[in-house]
Amino acid sequence: MARKFFVGGNFKMNGTVSSIKEIVNNLNNASLDPEVEVVVSPPSIYLHLVRDNLTKNIEVAAQNVFYKGNGAYTGEISVEQLKDSNINWAILGHSERRTILQESDETVSLKTKYATENGVGVIWCCGESLEEREAGKTIEVVSKQLESLKSHISDWSKIVIAYEPIWAIGTGKVATTEQAQEVHKAIRDWLKNVSDKVAEETRILYGGSVNEKNCGELGKQPDIDGFLVGGASLKPAFVDIINCKKQ
Repeated sequence: MARKFFVGGNFKMNGTVSSIKEIVNNLNNASLDPEVEVVVSPPSIYLHLVRDNLTKNIEVAAQNVFYKGNGAYTGEISVEQLKDSNINWAILGHSERRTILQESDETVSLKTKYATENGVGVIWCCGESLEEREAGKTIEVVSKQLESLKSHISDWSKIVIAYEPIWAIGTGKVATTEQAQEVHKAIRDWLKNVSDKVAEETRILYGGSVNEKNCGELGKQPDIDGFLVGGASLKPAFVDIINCKKQ
């Protein structure tokens, strides 16, 4: 089965009402490759603004979701609230939340389990630090993150994996095409521990300073099924990244 190319845009903690509207208008007016699945993820305060104004052909993701239902969890967002707001995706396990906010593999896995079991798709992030890369531990680190996820979930159909080397996020550094493909293939091979079907069908995105200049070559790799884009998703060039397979 051919895996549908997938491009996610993670706005992170960026944007104003004015700039978010400009991004939405740009996407609404762009000619986007219909063979690409697109999901954008604004800060939570702008989720409704984006969902209410963005073309329905593009899905919207929260940047976080809690691992329990509605209740006394100040500052969190529930899956039920996302569904009620027509938000069908969440980004979980991003390195900024793993490192800055100290989210453990266990916490990320619990969030992913609750989200997927209750109807929200997850862009699940994994990746290694520069120190781990230089120590030759990339596959070990990513495998440990995957093991935690596997111990909590059984249905992988609502999960898209995003490999994001931490040392390449927002730094301007990009893993070489060969480095990215090598890790993506290792992830796909690891997924055979779940099943051959999951390994074949799960989409694996690359994230880490993806832009309109490097996306074309990366997108040609056999195990790179799209991108999770950070800073470039705030710019008009995001359209070029979405359309990279047509170029």
